Amino acid sequence: MHLFLNCLAASAGGGLTYLRNVAPQLSARPGVRTTIAASASLKHELRDIPNLAWVDLQTHQSAGLRFWQEQARLPGVIRRCGASVLISTGNFALWKSPVPQILLSGNSLYTSDDFYRDLRARRDYRLWLDSRIKGVLAKRSVHWADCTVAPSQAFAEELRKWTGTQAISTHHGFDHQAFFKNGTPLSADTRRKLDSTKDALRLLFVSHYNYYRNFETLLRAIPLLRERLGQQRVVLFLTCSFRSKENPGSFRAESAAALVRQLGIAEQVVELGAIPYHSLHQVYRACDIYVTPAYAETFAHPLVEAMATGVPVVAADLAVHREVCGSAALYFERFSPQELAERVIRIASSHDLSKALAERGLIRSREFSWKKHVDEILELASTLTRTPVRLPPRLEAIA
Repeated sequence: MHLFLNCLAASAGGGLTYLRNVAPQLSARPGVRTTIAASASLKHELRDIPNLAWVDLQTHQSAGLRFWQEQARLPGVIRRCGASVLISTGNFALWKSPVPQILLSGNSLYTSDDFYRDLRARRDYRLWLDSRIKGVLAKRSVHWADCTVAPSQAFAEELRKWTGTQAISTHHGFDHQAFFKNGTPLSADTRRKLDSTKDALRLLFVSHYNYYRNFETLLRAIPLLRERLGQQRVVLFLTCSFRSKENPGSFRAESAAALVRQLGIAEQVVELGAIPYHSLHQVYRACDIYVTPAYAETFAHPLVEAMATGVPVVAADLAVHREVCGSAALYFERFSPQELAERVIRIASSHDLSKALAERGLIRSREFSWKKHVDEILELASTLTRTPVRLPPRLEAIA
């Protein structure tokens, strides 16, 4: 079987994590050839992985123009390389794929009423219009593909309601050995920031800046924690910067920086900036509680990373967060800084609760496997090459 992966849209967050973990799995599968269309930087990063072929395809930086370039150029590239199945990884499918097509849909913004309300409240009408247009294309893509795969059952159900079409759920994975194997020290600046707060309750949120991760609710919880904890110092570590130019996408981060000043919490909020993926485990281990206030999500890899590191989790009460973490987290109403602060204090004030959540998280994290994920994708791809309209019984049951 010859797979063609269209990863041209993978530029940040989950898209990068996905390809970094799936490419080695595909490389090791006997009888599977893989051709990947991706950015030059990703090709360079993964160049040492054997048995992968790469397509040099220059595309426009604009997502809209890139979409139309892919529609016009990719079908011919796929035919020439002799691929038997196309896997479109960036939420958008080819309108007329020359081979059976699996669409990996992983953007919850197009289905999120909270996101569109947020954009209107911020008066970011340009991004609102851009998201609406992309949403139309993403919705049509579900109908263009032979099969759509979502990274969680919660998001598969959301896609069904949105499009009227069934989607298959197969969890993204996690590779414990790969995540923890690199012992390269953190940068001196990062190490200094972590070491200078050893006496504090250290919270961590791993994300580049964007609106749907709901940084504002998290920031508003910090003064509440400072007041409730009294002499206990609290510090929030972020793997981003509140400067727009230092984050991917068109999200404007300056409003978050202004909120930090308004709340008087500059000393409690530490911007680590982007941390190399292979070093992230060291940052998790240096912190006491992992917190995510995101109001839209499809899987949330950092939750699994935090659980695997033994860090207790406080998460916004989303169906996908409960699906991923189960009983290994405490949950709060997604726009309530008061509930967020209360959940953090419950963990900080109870060693037994913190230990129990950490232990449950370690167990839960081992239920996610990139091998299992790739097995299911390959099973689906194999079935589509034989009988495109019928799924394996096990996958039919999931759908």
